[in-house]
Amino acid sequence: IMKVLIGVHHFPPVYRGGAEWRAHRLASALQEAGHEASVICVERIDDAQAAPLAYADEVFEGVAVRRLSFDLGAAPDPLHWEYDNLWVGEHLRQVFDERKPDLFHLIGGYLLTGSALRAAQQAGLPTVVTLTDFWFLCRRFSMLRTDGAISTLPIDPLRCARCLGEEKRRFRWLGKLAPGLMTHYWRQEGRNVNYFTQRRDDLTQLLAATDLAIAPSRFLRDFYIQAGMTARRMEFLRQGHKFGHLPRHTLIKTPAGRLRIGYLGQLAPLKGVHVLIDAVRSLPSLPVDLFLYGDSQLHSAYSAKLQSQADGDERIHLMGQYERRQLTSILCNLDVTVVPSLWYENSPNVILEAFAHDTPVIAANFGGMAELVEDESNGLHFAVGNASDLARQLQRLVEDSTLLPRLTEGAVKTSTPTVAEEMTKILALYQSLL
Repeated sequence: IMKVLIGVHHFPPVYRGGAEWRAHRLASALQEAGHEASVICVERIDDAQAAPLAYADEVFEGVAVRRLSFDLGAAPDPLHWEYDNLWVGEHLRQVFDERKPDLFHLIGGYLLTGSALRAAQQAGLPTVVTLTDFWFLCRRFSMLRTDGAISTLPIDPLRCARCLGEEKRRFRWLGKLAPGLMTHYWRQEGRNVNYFTQRRDDLTQLLAATDLAIAPSRFLRDFYIQAGMTARRMEFLRQGHKFGHLPRHTLIKTPAGRLRIGYLGQLAPLKGVHVLIDAVRSLPSLPVDLFLYGDSQLHSAYSAKLQSQADGDERIHLMGQYERRQLTSILCNLDVTVVPSLWYENSPNVILEAFAHDTPVIAANFGGMAELVEDESNGLHFAVGNASDLARQLQRLVEDSTLLPRLTEGAVKTSTPTVAEEMTKILALYQSLL
């Protein structure tokens, strides 16, 4: 019997992102296999009552979870503690000493920070990291700069320093007005450049001392390798979906007279939902319906912009938040889903879930999206951020009566791993470390 402690930035029910549910699935699967599993996460980073760190133990859907709270703004150096939170490290040292787990598995890295890995390594524990994004490489997770441009390798601390500085509007404005002058300014200013150099070096060392890093996409694994930031072992392991192998009769599409396009996920700027709305609105006579599923409260200002953007077009429907148990019924009423993200992505759950429900996907043509969606086979690609190119693909689906059936057939044939299959492989990896 293994005793595994899983670390993750947040955990349900309040937080319901992909990494949070990944941690829940992993803990549940370990327990079902007869092992002991518990979770440690961060609940709040603005708790002024925590002195300096507070915690609460509870059980969520059968999983024991410890929720940490602290006030990051009260840290001696909040910027440094974003990636090396000494309060978390000290608390985890106590947890490792008390519980004596066999293995520590960190999902992501954000909020628990590198200090969680350091504490586990100092305790002599085998350590595993699931890379869910670019956090080890990029303070903003996404490799998207403040000005909206996508960053490329190599990681440049000067460029990162400028990106951080331009979070303030006056520097962003000056950066556009006099880019060469502002590059000189950030180089001379020094403090932020030194910070990002230290961040890169510290996290590179911590990951190098980690026994195993799991990347759910080949793209993400290779990106880290090219960046020179690697664990002792770097494994590609696609995440599984919880739907299993669904019976064919449950996947029959409800017929409709118009093309039904869906978006499911966060309503956040980096997800590019506005690009999808622009594409549909640019074809006012196209017989389609666009259904947008996502929580409008998480990024309320952006959601309000989407609502304003959609106003006056009766084909566009903002459906609000959805529960995972509703996913099958939602996808059975969609002909195609669109993933218009403006960042590289990793291995989007929504694409795997669409294929599990025999639904083709239109995706931006780079990063983890392009890896999953095979152009002209189980979906279509379009130029990232380009509403006109996306509109062209949507028009093709309406005008070419053979295209959607062909792509749907490709989606049916696409093999997607289940949670059970993923967990079998993870358990084997654990055993190899122990």
